[in-house]
Amino acid sequence: MDTDLLPEAFVELADTLVAGFDLIDFLHLLTDRSVQVLDASAAGLLLADPRGELRVVAASSEQVRLLELFQLQNDQGPCLDCYRSGQPVAEADLSTADERWPRFAGIARRAGFAAVQALPMRLREQTIGALNLFRTTPGTFDTADVRVGQALADVATIGLLNERSLRRAEILNEQLQGALNSRVIIEQAKGKLAERLGLDMEQAFAVLRRYARARNCGLSDLARDFVNGKIELSGRGTGPLSRGARPPS
Repeated sequence: MDTDLLPEAFVELADTLVAGFDLIDFLHLLTDRSVQVLDASAAGLLLADPRGELRVVAASSEQVRLLELFQLQNDQGPCLDCYRSGQPVAEADLSTADERWPRFAGIARRAGFAAVQALPMRLREQTIGALNLFRTTPGTFDTADVRVGQALADVATIGLLNERSLRRAEILNEQLQGALNSRVIIEQAKGKLAERLGLDMEQAFAVLRRYARARNCGLSDLARDFVNGKIELSGRGTGPLSRGARPPS
């Protein structure tokens, strides 16, 4: 665990809620900071829609996003077990998990992951999703990392349920449905920008996020305007970006 980054991560999550609430960007911030603070190589986040069906809403990398989608398509994996039980789910060695998750375990190993820890996004009896932590080396996640990871998930859950003094669960459902709709348009924008600028999907998403933050506008609003041809994105967020160039790290 990176104890130096830990206070900053909690402060940043809280500041995001106070300064302006862009749900997709907030959830991506959660996955990014989980990787930076905890002993994790990657992170993904699933949230339930109003019908209780899980959807991928954030991931620290394109590889993890696809792995999370595989979980949903095959109806098996740690995040699904975690969401359904409302309890943490751990697997210290995915090479021995073929019986537990016959399809997921092999795909996760081929993606380079050797261990996983899923944490519920839960408030009292209500579970709204799960945070998935992946590691490239086998072994049990440290107890302190699991506790901090759960605390990060709890902060995000409380933020989702109480943003702008949420008026009960129907507003949460509206936000989650809006996030899922935004996810579709953002994926379209990523693909369009990647093709136009010769980037991969992760790089295209990084450009979209930086541009939205630099312009102080919502990520989904920016993506929608770009897809609909109302604006042209030719920059790294603040300056020009020629075709084939790579955004800065």
